[in-house]
Amino acid sequence: MTIEIKVPDLPESVADATIATWHKQPGDQVERDEVIVDIETDKVVLEVPAPEAGILESILEDAGATVLGQQLIGKIKKGAVAGEATREKTSSANGEAKEESKEEAKQDSKADAKADDDSLSPAVRRLVAEHNIDVAKVSGSGKGGRITKEDVEAFIKDGGKKANAPAAKVDPIVASPEERTEKRVPMTRLRKRVAERLLEAKNTTAMLTTFNEVNMGPIMSLRKQYQEVFEKRHGVRLGFMSFYVKAVVESLKRFPEVNASLDGDDIVYHNYFDVSIAVSTPRGLVTPVLRDCDRLSLADIEKTIKELAVKGRDGKLTVDDMTGGNFTVTNGGVFGSLMSTPIINPPQSAILGMHKIEDRPMAVNGEVVIQPMMYLALSYDHRMIDGRESVSFLVSIKELLEDPTRLLLDV
Repeated sequence: MTIEIKVPDLPESVADATIATWHKQPGDQVERDEVIVDIETDKVVLEVPAPEAGILESILEDAGATVLGQQLIGKIKKGAVAGEATREKTSSANGEAKEESKEEAKQDSKADAKADDDSLSPAVRRLVAEHNIDVAKVSGSGKGGRITKEDVEAFIKDGGKKANAPAAKVDPIVASPEERTEKRVPMTRLRKRVAERLLEAKNTTAMLTTFNEVNMGPIMSLRKQYQEVFEKRHGVRLGFMSFYVKAVVESLKRFPEVNASLDGDDIVYHNYFDVSIAVSTPRGLVTPVLRDCDRLSLADIEKTIKELAVKGRDGKLTVDDMTGGNFTVTNGGVFGSLMSTPIINPPQSAILGMHKIEDRPMAVNGEVVIQPMMYLALSYDHRMIDGRESVSFLVSIKELLEDPTRLLLDV
């Protein structure tokens, strides 16, 4: 019985997707609910599990192909065990070649297995048909000696001589330091979408950035004093991001214009506080959302940020995780950035950039004192937010961070 592998229903507003990675190849054994293919959309990576246990019979769409929701991309032979077909063919070949030596019988059996169309991917079958190639002459470098697309291409490029004899062993060629090389890699769908959004923000908003600096000494002392107790009580380390988010929420309450968004000719004021956190992942920059931050404690914020970061690293963020958000916080300081001008995440009206904490000489009560200082950068849409509100908002964040007690007393 053959089971069809189909693309899952795509998220709303996503027209199509791209086959990212096949974790199995035709002929491989698969277990029920085992992830066999990753499908990448503009927003998330969808993992497609095997609906039944058996053998991956065929792949209809190779990695890199563009697919639609519910499109057929592969087939599974239900209940089959990997190696059955090969064993049957080997027995048959040995029976018909009784007069041949054992070594010749093994070679014929191997050639018959390679010639089996079911063991070849669609891309390999296409190349074999187009160039009228005898697959028995092609050396397979894939799992279990399976022939890959690269093997066939190398065979064609070599003029059909690759399988005649093993290649002579030669010393590896070491590239000269002066050698100029290039590598061309297609952009992922996520990176394409990020590029579009950044360009859209630059071209459609009246973006301006204002700066300030904050003395991180009080928060660093607070963390040092309570870090061990906090981690033992809540099971998570006390970081800086929870303080940043709390300071942002309190400042958004005081300046509702910064918590608004533009919809056509209307300004939409939000009475809730969903903060997007910029997270760097192997696939690119994503901004998962912390919902109702005004109701979260410092521990809740730290736990949620950790969960989202792990999901982002493993490619398991869902569309719901990244939908919405009224304001974005990005921390380039973790990579060593001393100052930057972050770009707004439309349709939001502002984004706060945090940076590296650097010891610098500062004037305190007429004396020069070394303090752990950090630059703050607020980029905002001048169509909605005036200079007075933007500067006052940033000063509010500065004051709350320099005196964390204000967060508790609401002053």
